[in-house]
Amino acid sequence: MPRPVLFVVDDEPVVSAIVKRLADPVGFDVVVCGSAAEAIAGMSERPADMAFVDLRMPETNGIDLLRQIRDTVPACEVVLMSGFATIESAVEAVKLGARDYLTKPLDLDRVTALLKDVRDEATRRQRLLKTESRVAHELEFHGMLGRSAAMQEVFSLIRRLAPHVRTVLITGETGTGKELVAHALHQQGPRRSRRFVTVNCSAVVDTLFESELFGHVRGAFTGATDHKQGLFEAAHEGTLFLDEIGELPLSLQAKLLRVLEDGAVQRVGAVEPRKVDTCVFAATNRDLTQDVATGRFRSDLLFRLNAVEVALPPLRNRPEDIPYLTSAFVADCARRLRKPVLGVTPAAERILASRPWQGNVRELRNTIERACMLAEGSLLTDRDITRDAAASRTADAGHARQGLDRDTAAGADTADRVERARIVDVLRSVAGNKQAAARILGLSRRAFYRRLERFGLHTAVPLVPRESSA
Repeated sequence: MPRPVLFVVDDEPVVSAIVKRLADPVGFDVVVCGSAAEAIAGMSERPADMAFVDLRMPETNGIDLLRQIRDTVPACEVVLMSGFATIESAVEAVKLGARDYLTKPLDLDRVTALLKDVRDEATRRQRLLKTESRVAHELEFHGMLGRSAAMQEVFSLIRRLAPHVRTVLITGETGTGKELVAHALHQQGPRRSRRFVTVNCSAVVDTLFESELFGHVRGAFTGATDHKQGLFEAAHEGTLFLDEIGELPLSLQAKLLRVLEDGAVQRVGAVEPRKVDTCVFAATNRDLTQDVATGRFRSDLLFRLNAVEVALPPLRNRPEDIPYLTSAFVADCARRLRKPVLGVTPAAERILASRPWQGNVRELRNTIERACMLAEGSLLTDRDITRDAAASRTADAGHARQGLDRDTAAGADTADRVERARIVDVLRSVAGNKQAAARILGLSRRAFYRRLERFGLHTAVPLVPRESSA
């Protein structure tokens, strides 16, 4: 386990020597600096866990250096020292986040106690991070991770269904991991050695969809210069995953139902059907029951797909999984980015636990990845996490506005209200730029425009945030 690093910043060599003599046997690596500039330069190369800083130095006073340290190494514990202590300077130091304020000559027992406290906290934190990393590894299930009862039930359901099921509907909000469930069902089932073919139903042009799914023969339409195998045939004896099934055009829903019922596809322009043996897993973040009621989705297709449903819980309903997901994402990002990041500070962990996570696990993973890119030390700090200010404001605004939407959309489905508020907030954050909004929401252009039409946002969206009444 690496030793914590202590910077002693004082223009008096005697004071630095005393602190170093006390810190060495406690277990610190000590770096002595004679000026604030030297300290900041050193911390940029080797982040400090703790710093003893003199209040009065020739170039920069200790309060200003404390501010710089908080900006440069937010996780560093700072102790100010002064032979001219005042109540005002002590109060200001504490407000700025100083760990303690010591008067000179130093109380050696108090200094030793402070050093031991910070060392023990750092040791406990490192042990906790190692434990969370080990538990995260043990909890991993085909790329998913969850210690919560809700996720453990999902994993158990997958294990029970996989050997037998041929059609599954996977439901859950955007970013909950529906494709991972499909992969897990495939890998746990008897077709694991066969192909797993994915098609995003919102990303294919309507006029080409039938050809993509079922194939075509030469001359079936302009541009069909050769025979083409469809995705159903490509997944023969394997698995076909239909993502965003709710975006499938109505004209194709009847044909998909016929394939599921008959086990045969008919290429565009062909006379005879072709037999296929394919497991079909479909996923959606929509309420297909409501879509059936509004005529957007066929009830018979829903009944056929929904023989078995795997419903994924949103991340906000399983906050106990956040520390383990965070640990796994940090380890993955640190490895890929080749950065020495080990975990997150307690302050950062509190922020992560309090976020609403409208984008669920995907949003958490993206937040951790951005923080790892920006991190300067071995731990992600609250500053690293909150640098993603735009995403944070959008998520918080969407979460806070749910209550207002209940009054303006009485009787509407809760999920629809949340999704509509989320789209409005993102559009406002990008000044109405629909392409940028679709990218932030993780939607294809076609799927995004369908949502605009569905929620009555296809005309103008007011870009000034609404004010709540007093």
